[in-house]
Amino acid sequence: MKQISTKNCTHDDLMVNDAKIDVRKLNVWFGDNHVLKDINLKIREKTVTAIMGPSGCGKTTLIRSINRMNDLINGSRTLGEVYIDGYNIYERNTNVYELRRKIGMVFQKPNPFPKSIYENVAFGPKIHKMARGKELDDIVEKSLKEAALWDEVKDRLHNSAFSLSGGQQQRLCIARALAVKPEIILMDEPCSSLDPTATARIEALLRRLSEKYTVVIVTHNLQQAARVSDFTAFLYMGKLVEYGDTKRVFENPQSELTEKYITGEFG
Repeated sequence: MKQISTKNCTHDDLMVNDAKIDVRKLNVWFGDNHVLKDINLKIREKTVTAIMGPSGCGKTTLIRSINRMNDLINGSRTLGEVYIDGYNIYERNTNVYELRRKIGMVFQKPNPFPKSIYENVAFGPKIHKMARGKELDDIVEKSLKEAALWDEVKDRLHNSAFSLSGGQQQRLCIARALAVKPEIILMDEPCSSLDPTATARIEALLRRLSEKYTVVIVTHNLQQAARVSDFTAFLYMGKLVEYGDTKRVFENPQSELTEKYITGEFG
């Protein structure tokens, strides 16, 4: 592909003083591969922020930086800062275990545990010693209701999670993330393996979740980003090209590169 300049990067003034997530000069390497390059990004609380861009541009690496999941990859190296509520999560004394409770993650393909529906949701609260008995039952019910799954599974909670459809499994994974009472939910292309009906349910769920949680979603689907997000960031070749209000980004992109991507000149 012809090299396209990314030097004219733009972003809106997003009331940065109240940012829930504040990414500053973030750089990530996997071995010698410089994947993210000087990313600066401020994400508001209780919004849906979409991260879009072509394959290999660093979208997944970016959201995995927000709960330090890249630390689990051999050869990874991170420079820069990521502040959550004003605290730099890359400080040496950060409790990464507690950080990942506060920042939940939902992956591209549904990955329920080989346990019952109930035990999938109860797993996190049990591990974190958050509840037991009736209190644990209440957390499971509340989480399944928040994930818009309760009515479909309330009579078969002790059936295998694998008995659910793909879309139901993904909502179960969302319920599992919600059960440990996070503040931020990261989603890595959560609809990519789902049919249109299941996708529509997940998208509607995202809007409801943003009333209580800060949601960041990676998507390769431009229409999905336009439908569900309040703000959109466009990445290209490891750099943040443009970031702002979703309607503005799609209808009046400030970067020529963003416009070329949205109009399908490359992808």
